[in-house]
Amino acid sequence: MAIIKVMPPRSEKAPEAIAFGAAVRERRTARGWTQETLAERAGVSALQIGFCERGDNVPKLTLILRIAKALSVRPGELLDHIRVKR
Repeated sequence: MAIIKVMPPRSEKAPEAIAFGAAVRERRTARGWTQETLAERAGVSALQIGFCERGDNVPKLTLILRIAKALSVRPGELLDHIRVKR
């Protein structure tokens, strides 16, 4: 019997992840796409898109690039508005 470890949910979402997810959702819905459609075009799972849009995880660079390509936008377009605290 295999033991499956589940990552505990983050106690607090990163504001940068929330802002990135909102930018993705805005562009996806403007195209009339479902999360499944974006996931298929980006070559990732719909669960990843959902986690990303809710800000549940901080996306890796590869996911940012795949999503940007699927949406036909520059990666910076999904990131430019995000303010990083210093």
